[in-house]
Amino acid sequence: MLPPFEIVARRRPIALVGTPDAPLLAPYAAIDARLDGGRAELALTHPDGTRLAVALDDGRASLTVGDRVVRSRRHGRVKVAPERLGLTLTGSHLAVLTHETDRWVVRGRVDLREAGGPDTRAAGWAAGLTAAAEGDIADLRAGGFGQLGLRDIRLVSHADGTPYRVGGAVLFTATSAGPGFFDTAHTSVWALTRDDEIEHRADLWFGRPDAPGVYGDHATHLLRDDAHDRWLVTTSTWSDFPADKRERVAGRLRITLAESRDDLTSGQHLLPTRELPLPTPDGVPSVGVWDPHLAFDAATGAWLVGYVSARRFFDFHPVLASGPTLDDLTLRGAATERRATEGTTLVRLGDTWRVLASDGRDNRRAIRARFPIFDTSLREIGALAAPYPINIPWPTVVPPDPDVPGDEWRLVTFNGRPAGGALAGYGTHGDVVIMRSDS
Repeated sequence: MLPPFEIVARRRPIALVGTPDAPLLAPYAAIDARLDGGRAELALTHPDGTRLAVALDDGRASLTVGDRVVRSRRHGRVKVAPERLGLTLTGSHLAVLTHETDRWVVRGRVDLREAGGPDTRAAGWAAGLTAAAEGDIADLRAGGFGQLGLRDIRLVSHADGTPYRVGGAVLFTATSAGPGFFDTAHTSVWALTRDDEIEHRADLWFGRPDAPGVYGDHATHLLRDDAHDRWLVTTSTWSDFPADKRERVAGRLRITLAESRDDLTSGQHLLPTRELPLPTPDGVPSVGVWDPHLAFDAATGAWLVGYVSARRFFDFHPVLASGPTLDDLTLRGAATERRATEGTTLVRLGDTWRVLASDGRDNRRAIRARFPIFDTSLREIGALAAPYPINIPWPTVVPPDPDVPGDEWRLVTFNGRPAGGALAGYGTHGDVVIMRSDS
């Protein structure tokens, strides 16, 4: 059904400042500067009197929120003279980073909600931020936050499932990892060129239907609905999902839907959303849903929606629903025998729809560390022949370009390799892993 694959490239576009001098639609900002010795300080200031600053003085990194100074006893001491100093604001988290021996290291981080800081998610608040610097620095860069890693890779697609191509490149959405857990990340849009290079194109931010403010929700699918001259965006509400297990509440993690006639494949966009109602299997608890993927089957006039449902955090399985509209969906299938399978992905092979997913290593041995292939009742009918990186990589397959003779199938996924040092932790994964057909 699909060819075997082998890894041909890995990409890791780490950048604190992803969009220099860009207007800020969301509280995702960064400053970095070259150090010329001595004390250095970087700050974000706001007309409301807010001042968020990071500093490096005598080899010790610190953060300042108003009059409060915060230092990490374990991670704040810099043992190797750094080349650059960085500040990041990602949602409600302020971090100080140093660039040393060719990598960024998080030296301190504070949650502004716990430090008496402002409501960074308030609508329009981020637009008032201004970058400032003091001390022995040069080559200052400021703008929107970029990423420490990319994960949750999905092709941007037409409604029929075919890739959305621009100038020979295919586009994909990704989760741009921040310097911490899931609540420091956001959604970005990228191009994958024919020679397997990746280029940043856009960032997407979201409103919530039931809460004020601006969110960096992620694990997103961007779909071009040509029949209605619009973009559809489905995303998962990870932006305020807590790292502390005691704070996780059933029903908080869900999937939202946005519509827009703007070109969402370039620039910065803030999108209002509504909840996408999704069925889950009868008799099976569901504390949350995530990883949406859409397609429209013209032959039947039905929308197909793939996603994940969790019995508890984290015990999860793939689900498929269908219906005449996105507001009238019924359950089509669920692989409830899984307990660590996500990345539910619809792919059309000829005239037949198949569902791909990713079996994480916490499944039982027979269905562990592999990419299963299901029919639309979610009955397994095979598996991809492809290397399986660490973490739970999604099986994003790219069919050959019909305008390029001899073009190959590709598989674009990610791994769990962290960045940013020990304080940044798990949420900073991963590398973009690119595979090609080896046949």
